[in-house]
Amino acid sequence: MIQLDRVPRLVATDLDGTVVRSDETVSPRTMAALKRLAAAGVILVGATGRGPRLLELCRNDVPSADFLVLGQGAFVYECRYDDTVVELADRSVEGTVLLEALRLIEAEVGPVRALAEPADPARHITGDAMPDWPWTAVTLETAPREVAFTGPMVKGYFVSDYHTGPELLVAAKDVIDPALVTVTESGVGMLEVCPVGVTKAAGIQVVLDKFGIDWADVLVFGDATNDLSMMEAAGHSVAMPNGHPWVQAAASEIAPAGNNDDGVAQYIEALLELL
Repeated sequence: MIQLDRVPRLVATDLDGTVVRSDETVSPRTMAALKRLAAAGVILVGATGRGPRLLELCRNDVPSADFLVLGQGAFVYECRYDDTVVELADRSVEGTVLLEALRLIEAEVGPVRALAEPADPARHITGDAMPDWPWTAVTLETAPREVAFTGPMVKGYFVSDYHTGPELLVAAKDVIDPALVTVTESGVGMLEVCPVGVTKAAGIQVVLDKFGIDWADVLVFGDATNDLSMMEAAGHSVAMPNGHPWVQAAASEIAPAGNNDDGVAQYIEALLELL
């Protein structure tokens, strides 16, 4: 039995680790549940750390989404009208700022491997060699840092051979002024360094402002530490049982099953019975 005591006006869900399974697919059951939710008049938002170069992949994963929040909240797209996509927000950070953050973090934890994701989608994600890069659909290019970190960036990716992603996040928060960049981590062992003020909650706020919806009327699903901002802001939040302990501790409740077993679909199916 779900613990939700009011029907949400907006539902936001993370993608990887939440509705996307370990084999990088979304099940037909989850697709159908999300479609039914949107058809019932609930605004559906997909919120992910994936950058804008993966917009079409995100649309394929959650085709029922009215809005997509990408790049940890830096980019917001309205995609409610067939194939039309309208950009509502676009935030970037200069590569030189990311290099300064990199200098501070390496002074604290030692050498890391670093990549820069340019805001220009014609440029590849570029930087140090990254043999364990988890997104095979994205092309990487190796180049010196002074070349890689030039111009406007979506974000930087920093990886340590000796520290986990959450450990890097804790260390970075100790030495990084939030007026310089925003740091987060999305459950794949990487510190992600984003423009100031960029969070999933900030991206969702763009949609809330458009419709005059309060956070009290928002339900969110998530699994990783980059979901904490929206988990803490929402009126009701559901963590995945496969999620990070910090996320589970912040959530209103835990989903009935993990991302590989349609946990979000099971929850939404129960929610739809209340509509």
